[in-house]
Amino acid sequence: MKLRKISLAVLSVLLSAIAALSGFMVYTQLSDRQKEKEEFDTLAEMVEVTPEKPNDETAVPTDDTSEPVRDLSGLFAQNSDCIGWLYIPDTQLSYPVMHTPDNPQKYLRRSFYGEYSQSGVPFLDWRCDLQSDHLIVYGHNMKNGTMFSSLRNYTDPAFCTEHPVIEFQTADGVEQYTVFAVAAVQKTDTWYSFIHAADSTDFTEQAAAIMQKSLYNTGVTPVFGQQIITLSTCYGSGKNGRLIVAAVKM
Repeated sequence: MKLRKISLAVLSVLLSAIAALSGFMVYTQLSDRQKEKEEFDTLAEMVEVTPEKPNDETAVPTDDTSEPVRDLSGLFAQNSDCIGWLYIPDTQLSYPVMHTPDNPQKYLRRSFYGEYSQSGVPFLDWRCDLQSDHLIVYGHNMKNGTMFSSLRNYTDPAFCTEHPVIEFQTADGVEQYTVFAVAAVQKTDTWYSFIHAADSTDFTEQAAAIMQKSLYNTGVTPVFGQQIITLSTCYGSGKNGRLIVAAVKM
C-alpha cells in the first residue's frame, strides 16, 4: 500500500512537470511569434511615408485611396541583404524581401536583424537578380496567419479576382504584377528551374506549362518580355508540397 502511494506521488510529480514544461513551451512559442510580428510591424511603420497635405486651404479635397508610399532607404542602410518590399493590397502580406546568393537560405529561420526566427523573412531565389525573366520569392506558410499564409486564399478564384495585384518595390521603384496562375506543385517542379528564358519559345512554353497546372483560368497570359514573379510557400500535408502564385508585370 505504501509503495503504491509513493508511485502515485511520483507519477503526480511527473505529470505536473510535463504539464509545466508543455505550458512553458507553448508560452515561449507564442511569445516568440508575437515578438516576430512586432518586429515586422515596426519595419512596416519605418518605411511608410505619409503624403504631405497641401498647404493651400482653398485646395479642393481629393479622394485619394492609394496606398502609402514606402521609403526603403532605412531598411537598405540597416541590412544590405534587403533588396525590396513585397505587398499584396488589402491583405496581411507586407514584408521586406532578402537576397543572399552566397548563402541561399540565410533567412529561412532568421529575422531581419539576424536573430533566430521561426518565421524567417521572405527571400529571393539565389539564382535570380532583379533583371531575371522570373523572380521566385519564398516565404513560410505560418499557422498564425502571418508570412505567406495569405497565399492559401488564392485557391479560391473569387479571392484572386478581388486581389489580382502583387506589388514589389525595390530601389528602382514600385512594380505591379497581375496574377496569372495559382498552382499546387511539388518542390521539384520544373517551374523552379525557370529563371532566364532562352528565347521567346522557351518563355511561352514555360508559362503555358504552369498555366496548365493552375487551379483555375485567370484570363491573363504572359507575353515574352514581361517579367514574372512567383510567390512560393509550403502547402499540403507532405514536406514537398508547394503552393505558388505566379504573376506577370503589368
